[in-house]
Amino acid sequence: MVQYNDDEKPFTPNAAPAGSRITKGLVTLQPVKYNKDDVSLGEDMVTAEVELSATLSTAVREKLDLVMVLDVGDSMAGARMEMLKKAMRFVLMKLTPVDRLSIVTFSDEVKRLCPLRFMTHVAKDDLKLLIDGLEAGGEPNLLAGLETGLEVISSRRHTTGRTGNIFLVSAGPCTEENIAEAVCNLYVDITDEVAVYTFGLGNSKDASELHRLLAEISVQSLGGTFNWVPDGASLSAALSQPLAGLLTVVAQDVEVTLTPRRDEDPKMEASPGVWGEHDPSRDRATGAITFKFGALFSGESRKVIVNFRLSHSAAEATRYDAELADVQHSYTAQGTVQGPRAPQLVQVRRSPNPTGAGGTGSRARRLRAEQARRQHISVISRSEVDLTLGPSRPRDLDRVRYRLVAAQNALEDIVLDEDGNKGMVGTLRAEIRLLLALVLRKSLEVYQVKGAPYVFATKGSHIKQRFAARGHDIDVIRLYATPRMDTYLQQARQFDKDPDELLPNADEDAKNNEAALRTTMP
Repeated sequence: MVQYNDDEKPFTPNAAPAGSRITKGLVTLQPVKYNKDDVSLGEDMVTAEVELSATLSTAVREKLDLVMVLDVGDSMAGARMEMLKKAMRFVLMKLTPVDRLSIVTFSDEVKRLCPLRFMTHVAKDDLKLLIDGLEAGGEPNLLAGLETGLEVISSRRHTTGRTGNIFLVSAGPCTEENIAEAVCNLYVDITDEVAVYTFGLGNSKDASELHRLLAEISVQSLGGTFNWVPDGASLSAALSQPLAGLLTVVAQDVEVTLTPRRDEDPKMEASPGVWGEHDPSRDRATGAITFKFGALFSGESRKVIVNFRLSHSAAEATRYDAELADVQHSYTAQGTVQGPRAPQLVQVRRSPNPTGAGGTGSRARRLRAEQARRQHISVISRSEVDLTLGPSRPRDLDRVRYRLVAAQNALEDIVLDEDGNKGMVGTLRAEIRLLLALVLRKSLEVYQVKGAPYVFATKGSHIKQRFAARGHDIDVIRLYATPRMDTYLQQARQFDKDPDELLPNADEDAKNNEAALRTTMP
């Protein structure tokens, strides 16, 4: 393996800005939500939702190390190459002098055009020349390009307070016969330190295997997503969304741990759901369950659902608050470990005469919306399996339609809450309607061209609880989008219309963000 340990060394300022080292409170626990107001003294079950939220402020953020791994094969010729160059100029415009960028290209051969360089004005001018000189030609060796990008990140000498990320852009075609094995082999020596965001260009039948490969690559990295950019869509807009997040990372190594209390000794299980390749871990000695989320963007949140199975209570006729578990979270910011923080208690009222009803408040309705989301993505995942090409697996379009209609009806039954679940449930309904109306009522060939990449991006977004571009509806379905993502989408649209107009960089965006936050403070 090649060692690319020539990343530029950070300069050492004479004095850090006041407040730049304040890292407490960047990620906080929200009040625990429950599906029941109370439970019985006998054997019973209760479900709890734990939510972590990142601050809206971007006054303190991690510095970005970004490797752009770019397809320059035959399929990128013409309009796609021009679109790629324009999108790269947008990326350069947003980066600041504390962020570093490296560019890797791949076709018949892989080239690292530059090491990780700080994005000073001089460096940006140098990279603009490299970008303008890109030419398309040859057969793309995608996995070799990605491997080089991973080596650039893993070989870094200077990593404190920095996040390592890869943007992988390709139009294919995919030549891998065994996608799962190829991706598994590639990641065997890769740690959770690298998030890989993939961007699949095109919407032809030939691109379906490429999109599947890119989706597999992203889901196996902690935090990365697959983004679909069909013909006619904007690559600048698609790149702007994860870029907005990476330029507002407030914490890394984010974890939350639930440790059961011995008094009640509940049987604690993580709700089946959407963890992808990063399932929660369990401590056999204590029974604690730990969820790892990697980096959090400003304004993001992460939710976990845990089921507690309660034994018969020793209290015969006493109403009391049962302490089920301690919740603690930790993270790293600016090279400093914060946590584990002071525990929050998971507790539920046990009563000889429980109400027997579900939770009645806004929190309970939001929890049910989260449960519906997990069921929703499970339905979409099963539908994808049923529609996967394979000689030994007949594809039953009618069964998929029936399943999606049933899921749609279930979503219609959810009571909306203006202050809680309305946005989430509305998005889930829109996802189902799109799959039914635009894809599954037509043909399997249409599904391969339009439905499959949409499903891949949708699944990845739900698995990571992070925004992903799903084609032309990037302006419509904004689930998990942060305020900075909304801003960058508008800027990308503006940039596409007038590439010569100067846009603010991330530092200027942060100043505007802090000013806006001050105006909303009570």
